[in-house]
Amino acid sequence: MEVLEIGLILMALLFLFLGAGLWVALSLFAVGIIGLGFFSGAQTGPVMATTAWSSIATWSLAPLPLFIWMGEILFRSRLSEDMFTGLAPWLNKLPGRLLHVNILGCGIFAAVSGSSAATAATIGRMSIPELRKQGYADKLILGTLAGSGTLGLLIPPSIILIVYGVSAELSIARLFIAGVLPGIMLIVLFMGFVMIWATIHKDKMPPAAPSMPFMDKVRASGRLIPVILLITAVIGSIYGGIATPTEAAAFGVVGSLILSAFSRTLNWASFVDGLMGATRTSCMICFILAGASILTVAMGFTGIPRELAGLISDMNLSPYALLAMLTLFFIVMGCFLDGISVVVLTTSVILPMVQAAHIDLLWFGIYVVLVVEMSQITPPVGFNLFVLQGLTGKNLFSIALAALPFFFLLMGAVALITIFPGIATWLPAQMN
Repeated sequence: MEVLEIGLILMALLFLFLGAGLWVALSLFAVGIIGLGFFSGAQTGPVMATTAWSSIATWSLAPLPLFIWMGEILFRSRLSEDMFTGLAPWLNKLPGRLLHVNILGCGIFAAVSGSSAATAATIGRMSIPELRKQGYADKLILGTLAGSGTLGLLIPPSIILIVYGVSAELSIARLFIAGVLPGIMLIVLFMGFVMIWATIHKDKMPPAAPSMPFMDKVRASGRLIPVILLITAVIGSIYGGIATPTEAAAFGVVGSLILSAFSRTLNWASFVDGLMGATRTSCMICFILAGASILTVAMGFTGIPRELAGLISDMNLSPYALLAMLTLFFIVMGCFLDGISVVVLTTSVILPMVQAAHIDLLWFGIYVVLVVEMSQITPPVGFNLFVLQGLTGKNLFSIALAALPFFFLLMGAVALITIFPGIATWLPAQMN
């Protein structure tokens, strides 16, 4: 049987298992076992055991549960309330006013959670009732939340960047630093869009709240200082070479516990809830990674990645044409799978093509995250859409329609880093 025919059979089986509702990790295991057992001469049992163990028994994954735990602790603190109180007085004069709290709030929380869904849920739970009370339309509230929630995938410490770094065998620290400027660029794009929209549609904006004296604004923002210092210390220690990502993550956990204790939100119940939440999420990700590694090895034994890379090479596609094809591919995949699953599923097949096209793997990691962010706000499986539907009870497709401008802004961000790759690569280059 031809190699590409084997690849099509395995892909069909994967979508069959996923469509049947089987867990992503179990689907990956099943297809990997079938690939090894029926389409290669490898000894399935020993290969599975060694591959599954080696894929998760690596120090590169050590920051993952720690950063997730840090986010879980702060998720249960007063962080979201502090962000609204601290940011709102300064944004009241900008076109779009308090809608910017959603964007900046998501940007700040993204830097402590690393998760898109957690970012949208935390900021949404706090801002939706307050913005509705102020008279903002649901379409604007939900659109800014859905779009800005995706920042959780990109702004370090990003869980998906850790997963990509392990899969592509790249430095986690360099990937984190590569995500900083693109993350800031997205915040600027989102805020710029809101300001332009609010300027054009002044009649649809509620009146501005009364202005506060300058010192009152400063006092209100004082509650944000500890969290911003924690974020700066965690990311700055990695960038400055003072700490490894694992050490910085451990420092972040200790810092978040101290902040929660000072805000009087830390008790035994919240501690256990945060620890169990981090354990469940970390186990899920490691289970998916183990399944993906077995599928990767199975594909390697069947020669599918090599055959596909050769096929792409024979097509003589330019790097831009390849990226255009991959963008469409990732968007379609993201309509049915969560971001982490998309990355671990596709890495083994995509990376040989990318390397054959001489595309920088560090830059490609940021590109992948941006495209996966787009899929977080596209139905039928846009995770941010589900989160906001749970918070508001609104129709999924109406939320997707509200988020549509942010989908195009993310597409514009992909175009910008493609035309100006230095946006993603300049800061990591300074670490050399």
